[in-house]
Amino acid sequence: MANRENTLIEITPEVLLKAYACGIFPMAEDADDPALYWIEPEMRGIIPLEGFHLPARLKRTVRTTSFTVRVDRDFDAVIDGCAEAKPDRARTWINARIRKIYRGLFDRGHCHTVEVYDGERLVGGLYGVALGRAFFGESMFHHARDASKIALVHLVARLRAGHYRLLDAQYVTEHLKIFGAVDVPKRRYHRLLEDAIAGQADFAALPVDRPLGGDEALAILT
Repeated sequence: MANRENTLIEITPEVLLKAYACGIFPMAEDADDPALYWIEPEMRGIIPLEGFHLPARLKRTVRTTSFTVRVDRDFDAVIDGCAEAKPDRARTWINARIRKIYRGLFDRGHCHTVEVYDGERLVGGLYGVALGRAFFGESMFHHARDASKIALVHLVARLRAGHYRLLDAQYVTEHLKIFGAVDVPKRRYHRLLEDAIAGQADFAALPVDRPLGGDEALAILT
């Protein structure tokens, strides 16, 4: 279900957090459209944190990769990467208003990034919103093989270490199915959401001031 929001109405970071707590999130038609839609899918994609599936090949990659993984280092670069056009996606839903709103959440400590670097070059990552014990994944990107998957593995390790209860993926894709993502009906999702936002979690339960090694992430997951 989508409702077009009046372009004259400002959506503040505080309003956005209240929307997430109600189970809805904003999207734009494309980067050039200043209007936003409020979205509440009938079937919601989630990645079960305790049922997270880590393929054997990716597990080896996480352990042996030369990439380094950091968090909350460069929000603007991550959202730039997520907003780029792709061969299978000529348009992006990340417009100027989305950038501004989520930057405001980042500055308030409610939006986080997981960033994958090859040396000093950002080659992949993701961002999302934290509220209570829920994390709402927004978008991911990669410029190198497996970079976004490595970011997701590190995100799940961090969420489990920080005692999160819900990882919202919005929609299940073929890419996310390999990690155990499933669709849940809206009513069940709201029960999961209500439980998750009632408590407190800690995104910084794992170090945020240094790169996290693959072995450290895997130790939490396995």
